[in-house]
Amino acid sequence: MKNKNQHIEQFPLTPNAKAGVFIRNMKGNNSEEHDISKPHRDNHCQLMLATEGSFKLNIDFKNVEFNAPALICVFPEQVHYIIEVDSPKGWIINFDPSLVDKELLQLMENKMNAPLPLEPTANLFHQATTLMALIEKLQSENTNKFVHKASHSLLNGLLNLIIGEIMTGSSSQNQKTSRGIILKDTFGQLLKQHFKTWKQPAQYAAALAISAAHLNDTVKALTGNPISIHIQETSILEAKRLLYFTDNSVKEIAHEVGYDEPVYFGKLFKKLTNMTPLEFRKQFRD
Repeated sequence: MKNKNQHIEQFPLTPNAKAGVFIRNMKGNNSEEHDISKPHRDNHCQLMLATEGSFKLNIDFKNVEFNAPALICVFPEQVHYIIEVDSPKGWIINFDPSLVDKELLQLMENKMNAPLPLEPTANLFHQATTLMALIEKLQSENTNKFVHKASHSLLNGLLNLIIGEIMTGSSSQNQKTSRGIILKDTFGQLLKQHFKTWKQPAQYAAALAISAAHLNDTVKALTGNPISIHIQETSILEAKRLLYFTDNSVKEIAHEVGYDEPVYFGKLFKKLTNMTPLEFRKQFRD
């Protein structure tokens, strides 16, 4: 009998990482320490700057396609794998999230949820390529704690430039809309923390000291979906991860993501995915 997996495995940073950072040039033939063509999770962030090539990835069971030049970030909780790449050039930098300011990391998670196209003549493209090349050069040399600090500073500088570019692009929004975005993003952070136990919109509204109606109207206006749908989709996404990475029963997984009634959970799963939990497991894993 095979051993029963109870938890989702996360791959750590490579032992070659120096002080929580490792950069890989995509034009080289560096082999990965695990099969990146199979769904997996990492316990660190991955930022890709693609300067050439075309890419087809799967992130949290959704296909993501883009052409270079572009930036994309994968966060620790996300299940991902490579489907196909053609003539890739650029860099992938892996880094421990603890190296990044908490507010900056939150902005990244909220704003970098899709590939960010770049113009080859844009300042950000030249800044990003320059900083990636410099971090790669520092990694290849003999290092000490001061060089490590320099790499950390360069990494944070790069991330701040990226977020600065994204925020500048949305600076034309009026103050009312900006307040709404802040509210939506704060709700998103609460949802990640509490979706297993907070199933009612009023619980999030109470934490934000606003009415449930106001929170629901704001989030729906910005995303197209009410609070209840966001709660359900977040719960079902975690259930998908558990179905793929563990051998837990549907009943156990339903309980893990906050549903005491397996029958209700099964109906909700099928409503959102058009397949039963076991059909999903069979399609993606077995």
